[in-house]
Amino acid sequence: MRSGDTKAQTAGGRSFGLRAALAGLAIAALMAHGALADDAAATGNNQDAEIITSHGYSYFGDLKYPADFPHFDYVNPEAPKGGEISLAVTGTFSSMNPYSRKDRAGAYSWMMYESLLGDMPSTSEGLPADVYGQSYGLLAERLEYDAGKNWVIFYMRPEARFSDGTPVTAHDVVFSHNLLLDQGLQSYAEAVRQRVPGAEALDDHTVKFTFAEGISRRSLIDQVGNVPVFSKAWYEETGARLDEPRMDPSPGSGPYVLQNAEADRSITYTRNPEYWGRDLPINLGRHNFDTISVLYFADDAVAFQAFTGGEYSFRAETTSKTWATGYDFPAANEGWVKLEEIPDGSPPVPSGFVFNLGREKLQDKRVREAISLAFNFEWTNESLQFGLFEQRDSFVQDTPLEAMGAPEGAELELLQSLGDVIPEEVLTQPAVTAHTSDASRLTDRRNLRRAMSLLDEAGWPVGEGGMRRNAEGEVLSIELPVSSSGSATIVAVVENFINNLEAMGIDAKMEKIDSSQYTLRNRDRDYDMIFDSYMAFLEPGTGLMQRFGSEGAEYSLFNPAGLASPMVDAIINAALDTNDLATQEAALMALDRALRYERFMIPVWYNDSHWVAYWDKFAHPEPMPPYALGVLDFWWVDPDKAAALAASGEMR
Repeated sequence: MRSGDTKAQTAGGRSFGLRAALAGLAIAALMAHGALADDAAATGNNQDAEIITSHGYSYFGDLKYPADFPHFDYVNPEAPKGGEISLAVTGTFSSMNPYSRKDRAGAYSWMMYESLLGDMPSTSEGLPADVYGQSYGLLAERLEYDAGKNWVIFYMRPEARFSDGTPVTAHDVVFSHNLLLDQGLQSYAEAVRQRVPGAEALDDHTVKFTFAEGISRRSLIDQVGNVPVFSKAWYEETGARLDEPRMDPSPGSGPYVLQNAEADRSITYTRNPEYWGRDLPINLGRHNFDTISVLYFADDAVAFQAFTGGEYSFRAETTSKTWATGYDFPAANEGWVKLEEIPDGSPPVPSGFVFNLGREKLQDKRVREAISLAFNFEWTNESLQFGLFEQRDSFVQDTPLEAMGAPEGAELELLQSLGDVIPEEVLTQPAVTAHTSDASRLTDRRNLRRAMSLLDEAGWPVGEGGMRRNAEGEVLSIELPVSSSGSATIVAVVENFINNLEAMGIDAKMEKIDSSQYTLRNRDRDYDMIFDSYMAFLEPGTGLMQRFGSEGAEYSLFNPAGLASPMVDAIINAALDTNDLATQEAALMALDRALRYERFMIPVWYNDSHWVAYWDKFAHPEPMPPYALGVLDFWWVDPDKAAALAASGEMR
């Protein structure tokens, strides 16, 4: 399931390039995979002496695909290769290095790189798209590890090549691992150093990682198996740094290479005809387009008009107003543009108004709850979003992990076992849910009264000029930046939220700034509040600490609130220590409950479908897999449809 009307879903918000880079850098945070495969072989009597060899990796040993699988079930292995897909991005870019700490990276610049395991977000949202928590060998043909997960050895495919024709070796893997530690994001580097003390090339195509003692075994093999692999020779020859922007990317080993990039205007990727892995079972039916073109536009309104005129061919719609009213133009009415609502089985992105907990005025939970009451979902949905969304309560909305009512059973037992770090109300009260509001009017008087009472209790009574002031006479002010390249709907949502805050006596301001400034302020956490998102979770992993834990909370880009909660830390650690599915689910349900209790985000809305519009020359598998839209992954150009479209003259 996905959110709509969120900048988190568009390049106009937190840069798509940055998000993709972060996904590549925090692979362990995406999901916890694990060990034990269907073709495991055991030796010895001691558990840690048991050696497991496998073509893939899954924590509970539930690999769907056997070692001899021909292709993923959901792809079309006979999909024709060829044609072009073109997409739009709003905002700007000035680098084709997705791992730079500076500037905005070009969209999809991460897709040129691969990893040992095929769960790197190359041209899709992760692999495979029909199961969670499983990954299969890509650069590595198999892996071997002890049952205690103290180490792992990857046996690489000797045929793997970078796009410049040079071999991908174990030395490149070790180099890439160390490069990310030395020049990658601080939160990533610090977390990995603590967990992975050793990386060693045993020979040209065999690499071994050793893991620290006394820590959870979760997400260790996944972590090292999903590191993007760079060319050691290229970096040494050029003297380039990973943390600096540049328009000439290092060669990758993936199916696409950069053809050209013009800053702030366009990017073109072409399918590498010499791609080494094109015939692997993991790749059959995938990477079907010869060309992927990306056009940049100043804002979403301009981008949409370009789509109606046939300047690009595929659009993932994120704006409810446009979806409801915008597709009434000749090409759509005549059937040359096709609209689809494709079910999305993933938990919705936890998007919303995020509080910067580094601001002293926002550290009182009563203040945060009062501010939350200014958001009227019901009015927003009906008046601005055509009633197309549902209210989100949970970080794992509409999954079995969503906390409901007061804790009971295994969840209650786990919470009680953590002692005084768990507040009594968490043990006895129902899980926090989003408040309800009057849909007929923007300002819900009942919520306004409750909010004003909370502000009074927190020491912010109404003072001079009708403004909320503390004992020192300081005005309670809130600044909320918005990217100028975002959707008009988001701007309207923020403006109305600001109106309700002002009605409470809060000095609230929306700052509309250009996309590059917005990215910088987002990275520097230079805001009181921001419309942003976290990641949903269905399994525990050490990456949960990077997102929700105290570890690196002051600077982690994955934790925009700066949440640092002893309760949340304790629950994450308990989740990492679980050894069976039932206890794991109880721990993750407790985590959802704790995150909602902390009130560091005002939840907004979600949608359980992908809204897509495209010029009718594409085809996709039927049925679609539940966990990925995969348009750049397993869609293809239908030659007959493409010919008919070209003959019509409708599309440029």
